Amino acid sequence: MSKKAILVLEDGSVYEGHSFGARSTTYGEVVFDTSMTGYQEMLTDPSFAGQILIPTYPLIGNYGINESDFESSQIQVRGLAVREYCLRPSHWQSTRTLHEFLLAYDIPGINGIDTRALTRHLRLQGAMMGMVTSEMTVEEASEELKTLPRYDVTDFVRQVSTEKAYEWQSRAPAATDLISSPFTGEDKGEGETKQFHIAVIDYGLKYNILRILSQLGCRATAIPWTAPAEDVLALNPDGIVLSPGPSNPVLLDDITDTVKELIGRKPIMGVCLGHQLIGKALGAKTFKLKFGHRGGNHPVRDLATGRVYITAQNHGYALDADTLKGGLEVSHINLNDGTVEGLRHRDLPILSIQYHSEAAPGPLDNMYLFEKFLEMVRD
Repeated sequence: MSKKAILVLEDGSVYEGHSFGARSTTYGEVVFDTSMTGYQEMLTDPSFAGQILIPTYPLIGNYGINESDFESSQIQVRGLAVREYCLRPSHWQSTRTLHEFLLAYDIPGINGIDTRALTRHLRLQGAMMGMVTSEMTVEEASEELKTLPRYDVTDFVRQVSTEKAYEWQSRAPAATDLISSPFTGEDKGEGETKQFHIAVIDYGLKYNILRILSQLGCRATAIPWTAPAEDVLALNPDGIVLSPGPSNPVLLDDITDTVKELIGRKPIMGVCLGHQLIGKALGAKTFKLKFGHRGGNHPVRDLATGRVYITAQNHGYALDADTLKGGLEVSHINLNDGTVEGLRHRDLPILSIQYHSEAAPGPLDNMYLFEKFLEMVRD
């Protein structure tokens, strides 16, 4: 655990620490997340694919790893950089340490760096590529980093999406499942109830979306990103959710074409990347944020009510409000920088949000949006 490691950024900045997890070399876009808890959910969130994660909270690993808080089937980040790694976690659900978890998936970590200084640097200079290594010198890592592909030119959706469609199997509610909802389907008469069937297209799907839909009484089916529109519609879903995910939206024209074919055919809800794809499908453009929005404390205003919600976010791109067309209008804005955080359509059953209503990790303030979507499905 005492082997030295370094994090080298593309601008030449170097942060020295010690290795934990796998003793190997990795590279990716270096980003920070402001959530105070939920490192397991962050590590397994497919939206972090291709990135080196820096939690801003100083102590990481103190409650270990459990079998309930996976947001996908594996670790998705390429590397982890922390201020202080906890060697002896304490939690009744813990089955292994963070070090053991990283080691099992061959993910390197670096411990002991000044994450506050690093976060400040990224806020000032913007997100950039970096390398974590315990095997190379600073000079070797810097030269190697120059030859590697940038985050912006890689399509990560094809790496994280499911290969085959599957139906989510409901489970007994966990202690964090705080949903109490009247949505159990649609009355068919004679005491029978029709269960809503929601198709969730997986661009980097977090399991909590499926959990929530299941808890709201729906049958949820996850579908690969490769599925053409006719295959999605052949399932005869009552509604469609376009999931979050990684990647530069500019690279996803083939997926955008599929979304175009689905618009107007079924009620649609887009979350994060799904929100951007709806905008693109109707003619809007996206742009890269300087350092992204990642964490559990981002204020968003609902323009219809004026109410401010604290949201969980994880994205590096946003829609350009000046390019919105096709009947779309802004429904929510970010109070930190004024960027678009939600859309509604004036005529069609479409709603979308840039943030994560499913949380995991983050505040549960925005679960109501799934109920709003199901009201749209029922209507």
